[in-house]
Amino acid sequence: MPTGYLTRVVEFTATHRFPKGREFGAAAADHTHRYACRVTVKGPFRPEAAGVMSLAALDALLEREITGQLDGRHINDEIPEFADGRMLATGEALAVYVWERIAAALPPGVRLQAVRVQEGSRLYSEYRGEP
Repeated sequence: MPTGYLTRVVEFTATHRFPKGREFGAAAADHTHRYACRVTVKGPFRPEAAGVMSLAALDALLEREITGQLDGRHINDEIPEFADGRMLATGEALAVYVWERIAAALPPGVRLQAVRVQEGSRLYSEYRGEP
C-alpha cells in the first residue's frame, strides 16, 4: 500500500517575549506574531477511506491542540510549558510543543511527519520528532 502525506496549515496569533540581556534585543519586550503552523501526517494511503486520515478529524485535533491552546494567548504567561522560563518561546520550542500535543492523538497507523511554525515570511522552525 502506498504511503500518503497530508498537510494542513492553521494560523494563530500569540504574544511572547524573550529574556532581557541576551541576543534577542527588542524581542525581549512583549510582541505578537501571526503564526502559520503546518502539520504533516503520514500513513497508508487508503483511497476507499479518502486518504491518510479524515480531514475533519485532523482539523478537530489541530483546533483543540494548536489554535485552541495558543490563539490570542500570551505564551510566556499562559502556557505552563513556557512559564517561568522553563522553555524559551522560540519557534523551535513551539514546534516541539505542538508535536508533543498532537503526535499521540493521531489515529492508529498515522504518524506525525513534521511540524513547521512560521513567524513571518522569512523565518520558520521545523521539527520532525528527532531526539
